[in-house]
Amino acid sequence: MGDDSGGLSANKAAEQEEEGSTAPFPERVQVGGSPMYRIERKLGKGGFGQVFVGRRVSGGNERATGSAAMEVALKFEHRNSKGCSYGPPCEWQVYNALGGSHGVPKVHYKGKQGDYYVMVMDILGPSLWDVWNSSGQTMSAEMVACIAVESLSILEKMHSKGYVHGDVKPENFLLGQPSTPQEKKLFLVDLGLATKWKDSSSGLHVDYDQRPDMFRGTVRYASVHAHLGRTASRRDDLESLAYTLIFLHRGRLPWQGYQGDNKSFLVCKKKMATSPEMLCCFCPPPLKQFLEIVVNMKFDEEPNYSKLISLFEGLIGPNPAVRPINTDGAQKIIYQVGQKRGRLTIDEEDDQPKKKVRLGVPATQWISIYNARLPMKQRYHYNVADARLAQHVEKGMADGLLISCVASYTNLWALIMDAGTGFTSQVYELSPSFLHKEWIMDQWEKNYYISSIAGSSGGSSLVVMSKDWIDQGPGLESGCELVRPGTGMDQLNRVFISNNFLIRSFGPVN
Repeated sequence: MGDDSGGLSANKAAEQEEEGSTAPFPERVQVGGSPMYRIERKLGKGGFGQVFVGRRVSGGNERATGSAAMEVALKFEHRNSKGCSYGPPCEWQVYNALGGSHGVPKVHYKGKQGDYYVMVMDILGPSLWDVWNSSGQTMSAEMVACIAVESLSILEKMHSKGYVHGDVKPENFLLGQPSTPQEKKLFLVDLGLATKWKDSSSGLHVDYDQRPDMFRGTVRYASVHAHLGRTASRRDDLESLAYTLIFLHRGRLPWQGYQGDNKSFLVCKKKMATSPEMLCCFCPPPLKQFLEIVVNMKFDEEPNYSKLISLFEGLIGPNPAVRPINTDGAQKIIYQVGQKRGRLTIDEEDDQPKKKVRLGVPATQWISIYNARLPMKQRYHYNVADARLAQHVEKGMADGLLISCVASYTNLWALIMDAGTGFTSQVYELSPSFLHKEWIMDQWEKNYYISSIAGSSGGSSLVVMSKDWIDQGPGLESGCELVRPGTGMDQLNRVFISNNFLIRSFGPVN
């Protein structure tokens, strides 16, 4: 459960808060009708809790498992931790829904003792981080493939119950105890950051939101969407799994080593700039295919778990008994994929290929757009009324920013101002009528050219004109005209759509 990988956890504040607590751990624990346990060695520490080995004081059986086991895992969470703001830890509710399902350890007892909430759980073996370290900080292609298919089967079961894990990484995958029938079985633990992707009452996908100041997860393995503060969904667990698998095989990810307060930003920027080809250049092809699929998933898209599992089928040996990881959970899905392939062969013989159509709904909120232009200094304003437009623009210009993009929704404006536009100067006009042609022509005479334009539903328009948009060559002409859609489209250079008109600029072009 510890963050041994060096990846910065989203729960640092909670950890510091917990570490600041001086409340001692009890020497013995008995909660929720459980037997009495004596606390022994510490197993690890997570974002909000700490885990110890608990040994049954009396009764029990050395060979027994479950609630009758001699040794169990005791997870403590202090009552003042962030996860206990409103009573028992949020993790308890998740374990109530998931505990004991495929790949998730079962909670046998839970309750409060002193200043701590306590869960009594099955004790497990080493994490994949421990196995990776003990095997020379690398894993074979077959080992990684077995981890991939079994992890996908665990995540499929978790997702089917409406939850996303939120912190998929090597430290949170544990094997069963050594020298037991479960020593090759994979488990996913630490559900403290798990959230619902599906509304329990309506059964619908949760709404999309973006809060850049909210990050949950571990920086090294988090999805790009998590870095940007977007609502967690199934795609994020799969992207984190992809980074986990690549790390276990390669031994390193390109964004390791960043330090400082802006570490998360630098890691996110590096992830966005690293292509699947570059990241997986030393990996088996299925890893690159897996990464390409999951990083391009939509927010509410349902993963095709069968297809993802089938990617790794060729890397896994034919005999399940000698595989390094038990893949029983994925066998049924792999079999289903084989059955589906038979049907796919029939479809391929059809002379009429089926076209896939994605249905969607119109966007209902603004989104911010990032690019790689340097220097990366950008500002956006939205829901700006006419009367406040000038103060935002003038303030931006005073800070060295110029308008790069404008848009309108009903009678409100949105602006993006950028330090990398390449313009030397800029003028703009907010006109109550759609396009003030005389003003535009006056600016043309001063060598300003239209760079952005938008129109409101009330008929007003915002026109931005800039200098040095394109290098002016001798004999080049430029102009702008209104054309209705479908007409005059033969020599279109740049087009702006507003109020059912197209603004067509022709020239100056090289």
